Amino acid sequence: MKNAARKNILKIKPYVPGKPIEEVKRDLGLKEVCKLASNENPFSPSPKVLKAMQKALKGLNRYPDGSCYYLRKEIAKNLKVKETQLIFGNGSDEVIFQVVRAFVNEGEEIVIAHPTFLMYGIVGQIAGAKIKTIPLKNFRYDLVAMKKAVSKKTKVIFIANPDNPMGTYVTKKELDVFLKGLRKDILVFLDEAYYEFAPKKDYPNSFSLLKKYKNIIVTRTFSKMYGLAGLRIGYGVSSEEVIDILNRVREPFNINSVAQAAAVAALKDQAYYQKAIRLCEKEKQYLYEEFKKFGLSFVKSATNFVVIDVKKDSQKVFQKLLRKGIIVRNMNAWGLKNYIRVTVGKPQENRKFIRSLKEIL
Repeated sequence: MKNAARKNILKIKPYVPGKPIEEVKRDLGLKEVCKLASNENPFSPSPKVLKAMQKALKGLNRYPDGSCYYLRKEIAKNLKVKETQLIFGNGSDEVIFQVVRAFVNEGEEIVIAHPTFLMYGIVGQIAGAKIKTIPLKNFRYDLVAMKKAVSKKTKVIFIANPDNPMGTYVTKKELDVFLKGLRKDILVFLDEAYYEFAPKKDYPNSFSLLKKYKNIIVTRTFSKMYGLAGLRIGYGVSSEEVIDILNRVREPFNINSVAQAAAVAALKDQAYYQKAIRLCEKEKQYLYEEFKKFGLSFVKSATNFVVIDVKKDSQKVFQKLLRKGIIVRNMNAWGLKNYIRVTVGKPQENRKFIRSLKEIL
C-alpha cells in the first residue's frame, strides 16, 4: 500500500509518546513505576471534577453537545472574550490540525522553532507544507530570526509559550516587537499549554493582544495543570473571523460529554489547582538544587518539567532509569543527544528519581 500513499506522508516520522505505566510494568516485570515523561499533573483531578464526571456518565448513550454550550460560557466569562471567539479541540493538539487544515495549502510555508513541540512539523508535513525551522538561541525562541524567515508563502507561525521541550518562554516585550509590522494575513499561533505555570511578571497578556491583532490564535489545554490528559480537551481563542473558518473544518461532536463536564468543574475549583501549582514550584526548586549538587546543567523552566544535560548518551540513561521503574523523556527525538526531560512529580517520585539518577551517573 506504500505506493498508494501520498509521498509526503511516507516522509513523516510518527510522534512517539512517553511510555505508559502499564506497558513498562508488563515489559520489565515491575510492580511500581513513576511516570515523569509526559508533563502531566501527578495528582488526580479534584473531587468536584470526579463528581461531575460521574454524573456525566449517565448520558453516554447520547451524542455530546457539539457546541460545548456550558464550557463555552464558562471560559468566555473567565477570559472576558466573546463566546464566538472560542474553538474546542480533542486536546489543543487538534486545534493545530484545524489551523493547518484551514489555512495552509500544499507548498505554502509554516515557520517553527527547533527544537520545539514535534506536532507542529508533523501536521505541516501532512498538509504538504514547507517547514522553515529556526534554531533556538540559548534554549529560547529567536523571534528576530523567525520574523526574518517570513516570505510571501508564509501562512502560519507557531510559538509555544512556554516552550515544550525546553521550558523557556517569550516575554511581553519580545512578542510585541515580533508582532509589530508582521503581515496581517499570517496567522500567529500562540500555544499556551503551560500558561498556568509561567511567571506572570513579564509574560504576555495574549488576550489583550487579540484586541489589537486579528491574526492571532491562542490555545490552552486541560491536559496539564488541570490533570485531564486522559480526557483530551483543549481550546483556542481568536477573532470571530478566524474561529468561523476553523469551525468549517472542525469535526462534529469532537469533545466528549465527560470531558466537557470535567472541564467546567475544573474551572470552578481553582483553589485545588492553585495548590498543585505551588507544590510543583516547590518541588521544581528541589530538583534544581539536587542537579547543582552533582554538577548537572539544566534549563531553568517556566513549566512543570525540566530539561537536563546528563553529559552522556541520554538513551542509555533513559533505559537505566526505566529498569528502575522511572519513565523520563529521552531527548534524542529533538536532536538533543545528551539530554533528558523530567516532569515534576509528587515529592516521593522526585526523590526516587534523584536517588536513581545519582546511582546511574
